[in-house]
Amino acid sequence: MGRQKRKKYHRGDTFIQKKFRTRRRTKDLDQIDDDMKPDNAEKLLNQDIDHDLPGAGQNYCLHCAKHFVDLRALKEHFKGRPHKRRLRALKDQPYTQKEAEAAAGMGSYYAPQKRTVETQKVIEKEMDQSEN
Repeated sequence: MGRQKRKKYHRGDTFIQKKFRTRRRTKDLDQIDDDMKPDNAEKLLNQDIDHDLPGAGQNYCLHCAKHFVDLRALKEHFKGRPHKRRLRALKDQPYTQKEAEAAAGMGSYYAPQKRTVETQKVIEKEMDQSEN
């Protein structure tokens, strides 16, 4: 008895491999850094109601760029390991073009500085009970 032949039907299909790799792709740290600027953060945290997003777009984690179904799920996310990991990664300032040129020998290099990143404040919205 010999070994059975392995079937390699999808061996050269790179588009299938890319699809699986990019399915759960999130925003990069420099994109999140742009979102954390006060003007952009205000827009993202106070979005209009969009029924296509989870929780109608009202429960959004700014640091992880994720929407949540309800406020309880958002608070549980703040206690979790992935959120804390993301906060730790955002403590370093993102690289700039000036820093890249300095590393290549076109100026003096200064190491990126640390900054403090706090979890966003959750505003509990009161539901109007007069509709019942």
